[in-house]
Amino acid sequence: MRRLGRWLRRLLAALVAVAALLLVPVAWVELACRGTPVEGGAAPLIADPAWQRPESRTLMTYPEWSIVHAYQDYARVIGTGDPHEFGFLQAIRSFWNPLCPLKRAAMELGPVPLDSKLTIYTIGVSFTAEMLLKAAYEESLGRAAAWLRGPGRAAMDELTGAQAALYADFLRQVPWYRYDFAADRAELLAAGGSGLRDRERRVAIGTEYAAKAAYARLIAQGVAGIGPDALRMRSVLRGIGADALAGIEGVEVIGPVPPSGLLVETPRYRAFTELLLRLARTEADLVEIAGNDVILLSALSDRPAVAGALRSVPLQGASEWRHLFLVPVPALLDTLRAMPAGGLRLEHVYDY
Repeated sequence: MRRLGRWLRRLLAALVAVAALLLVPVAWVELACRGTPVEGGAAPLIADPAWQRPESRTLMTYPEWSIVHAYQDYARVIGTGDPHEFGFLQAIRSFWNPLCPLKRAAMELGPVPLDSKLTIYTIGVSFTAEMLLKAAYEESLGRAAAWLRGPGRAAMDELTGAQAALYADFLRQVPWYRYDFAADRAELLAAGGSGLRDRERRVAIGTEYAAKAAYARLIAQGVAGIGPDALRMRSVLRGIGADALAGIEGVEVIGPVPPSGLLVETPRYRAFTELLLRLARTEADLVEIAGNDVILLSALSDRPAVAGALRSVPLQGASEWRHLFLVPVPALLDTLRAMPAGGLRLEHVYDY
């Protein structure tokens, strides 16, 4: 009993130490990364508080999307390779490294809401823990199983690669906790393949899916008590008529905004980015989005550095780089129109 007690105390001490280490980047970002708000600015055209969103959120939304981007990278890597080829530590750095300068810049746009910071810190710690656990397994037992399998891919490698791609695509528009991990686990357990690698993947990835399904249920219950984030957003457009907008799916014209604008309502997230690309092919220009006049976007290119980028980071599983730009809302559509000539491809516009 004494020996068991000593081991339990050691385990508890280890868990406390791990938790403290996971919270170190949170403490650093919160205490050391501060900016000074810039006063002034014109009154927003979208005056209804229900449709205004804090401008700082365009920058503070990026860390959440960096996790989405990490899962896209992971899906690309295991689509043709093995999980141990993915840079788990690189994915962790890609979340935390930009957060300090982004938070400073966000505070210059206005107060950063407490709920935004809590969300970012919570998902950041969870993502870090997940990546460390996956790295520990895939770099040891997972790598050994892949070595014993040989150079050819097993049936479970193909299936888990396809599931990772579906999950990455799902995250572009829907919160992760709504994903059906239980269905993926059932598909995994029912699929063929009886080799060592197949059995190892069923156990390892099946256990991961079961844990994520249970965690997702807890998060969903918590969100139900708070209420989900708004899925629609309002903007002011000019240079295009209501008749032309009527033919664009997802756009609802609310009414005129003097002297020459139109108030429209649109979806958010990935659907909004796709809508902007369609608007860029028209004569339209944006005046304001959700009461704000600057917005963050990311574009991809094969160059490691692009003039005007706030930050540039390499993608995994591809030869491209992601570049972040903070642009005025009135210049947004012109920026999108000019991207192909500059060797850039729009990835995402980070709404508020």
